[in-house]
Amino acid sequence: MVAVEIDEINSDGNSNLIENNQNQIPVEGRKILHSLASNWDDVADPETLQVLQLKGAMTNQVYQIDWLTNLGSQSRKVLLRIYGEGVDVFFNRDDEIRTFECMSRHGQGPRLLGRFSNGRVEEFIHARTLSAADLHDIEISTLIAAKLREFHDLDMPGPKNAHLWQRLRSWLETAQEVCFPEEAKQFQLEIMAEEIDNLEKKLSHDNQPIGFCHNDLQYGNIMIEEETKAVTIIDYEYATFNPVAYDLANHFCEMAADYHSDTPHILDFNKYPDFEKRKQFVQKYLNTKGGQASGQDAEVLLLDVEQLLQDVEKYTLASHLIWGLWGIISEHVNEIDFNYVEYAKQRFQQYWLKKAIILGSSN
Repeated sequence: MVAVEIDEINSDGNSNLIENNQNQIPVEGRKILHSLASNWDDVADPETLQVLQLKGAMTNQVYQIDWLTNLGSQSRKVLLRIYGEGVDVFFNRDDEIRTFECMSRHGQGPRLLGRFSNGRVEEFIHARTLSAADLHDIEISTLIAAKLREFHDLDMPGPKNAHLWQRLRSWLETAQEVCFPEEAKQFQLEIMAEEIDNLEKKLSHDNQPIGFCHNDLQYGNIMIEEETKAVTIIDYEYATFNPVAYDLANHFCEMAADYHSDTPHILDFNKYPDFEKRKQFVQKYLNTKGGQASGQDAEVLLLDVEQLLQDVEKYTLASHLIWGLWGIISEHVNEIDFNYVEYAKQRFQQYWLKKAIILGSSN
């Protein structure tokens, strides 16, 4: 879960960039940057670059790299990402790079410009990263819905079956390995395997749409170009095939977060979208291909909307479990300043609170 990457100084003159020393960049990374700049004819001096750390990342360290061009007032930019310590327990880095490269071939997201042992250099996207408030903007939310449908329909390589349940069980095993006994008891990890089994049985059904899902669609992983309103989804560390309802559910849950507040770990589930907003999002998502439905097609679409809305609500439970486990593990493997334990508590509390309401008191 990478929080945010701000690409430029805001129009009011404020910036989310922190000027930083070049020594923060590993030697391998510096060699790649020098090689790139040396091949660009318009760079004034490949050795002279500005390094600006981007605030808000919860998994990686991310930097904006600038070189002045021969035109003086303009600059070349790239994004440099240094992987966080221990986060490879969550995903296979080689798989993530293959996804990154495949997305680039599909014209989605930035291009990969170079790799080194603990990081990579990416194309710089000239667009604005969304804020927490943007997710509640009807116009922007509609654009996200259309883009997400496009994302889910991508023809990506690999087995096209749901990876969610395997990931949940794997992360549970890791959480049990890294936790102290009192932590495991606090989070009731001893009964979590049974919870996952029951949830899989309740949520899985025939003809459930499976697509290539982002699985971490929070505001910091969505960018928008202000003039064209083009939306770009970035950061594919957790991307796999999954029920599309899970990806929508996870996105709705992220509307409770503001990772740039004074308490970035605190979630406000009063901001979870109400039924009408969820319905608008799902309608736009389903309508994105083929234009407006009419007649009998409209009736089918209505049924699809109702079914998807029901499935999405159920998959919020899986979202709470998986990010709760993520928080527990991150507390032990990640040194970034974020209250992972408190974050995990809130996700598990929400799971237990909503489980009876969504699935019924007998479940």
